[in-house]
Amino acid sequence: MKKVTMADVAKLANVSKSTVSQYLNKRYEYMSEETRKRIARAIEELGYQPNIIARSLKQKTTATIGVIVFNILHMLTIQVLHAIEEACQERGFHVIVCNSDDDPEKEKKYIDIDMLLAKQVDGLIVFPTGKNKDVYQRLVEERFPLVFVDRMVPGIEADAILLDNKRAAALAVEYLASNGYERIGVVAPPLVSHVVPRVERIEGFRQTLTEKGLPVIADYVVAAEISSIQSELAKLFALGRPPQALFAINDLTLMEILHFVKNNGIHVPDDLALISVDDVPFADIYTPTLTTIAQPTFAMGKKAAERLFMQIAKKQRHKPQIFRFPPTLIERKSVRQI
Repeated sequence: MKKVTMADVAKLANVSKSTVSQYLNKRYEYMSEETRKRIARAIEELGYQPNIIARSLKQKTTATIGVIVFNILHMLTIQVLHAIEEACQERGFHVIVCNSDDDPEKEKKYIDIDMLLAKQVDGLIVFPTGKNKDVYQRLVEERFPLVFVDRMVPGIEADAILLDNKRAAALAVEYLASNGYERIGVVAPPLVSHVVPRVERIEGFRQTLTEKGLPVIADYVVAAEISSIQSELAKLFALGRPPQALFAINDLTLMEILHFVKNNGIHVPDDLALISVDDVPFADIYTPTLTTIAQPTFAMGKKAAERLFMQIAKKQRHKPQIFRFPPTLIERKSVRQI
């Protein structure tokens, strides 16, 4: 079967090849609506498929971006990815998503060797592990379009899209304190300096307790691998005076707390108040409904895409910025109100 060419489309639509090319690249400024319809009909009738590789070589772009996430199951990841994909679709870009599992070696491999740079993506949006500083420094020096989401890499001057993490923790503590809770604990994955949100949320938690005149009790800070959180909670609740309330710093720790209270006959909020960062989809159907600190995930994803496309367009010299988005308290029933 003879391969359908752009010339065949142009002939059937009664336009020039350059007009068809402009249509395929969505440059419609000097093209009438009727011309666009004729080209669209010709493409459909002939079953024309553009040669993506040839177009990429000619335009020096693959119209593709890479996104590396540290946990594809994380609620933040899913929601931010949705916004990024939508922004890319509007611009005719494709998205390649890689999951690093928070493994620096896997992250480096995705960037450098097998995947994204080899496929000549036009830019990267990364939920970084916090390591691989040398890799990111090289990208910055080469002015390769790069945006970090949720975390930063210390010392790397790149755009970063983050929650105001200290404020998120402050909202949780202030709300619990306003409802009479004094013994407040926090549950987090391991605290490591390169994972910025964890560190900032714990700092905000401790700082707000102090500001409210409430005790900062070391035993009430549970920071462990997700697989160990339930056993650590068992130790916490074996104390003579366990906490009256728990703050989960993300959706993964929240899930472990919910499993623990169910398995141990602990009633929320009568026995234990509960509040978490990330407004999980089941928050308003769980019994009791869950009070959460929501991240503006769609706005964060949209901003990440905007900053990346600004760099790709190179319309102005890029000055890296850090954007912090405000959290929102969503009141439900997992905290007993005065």
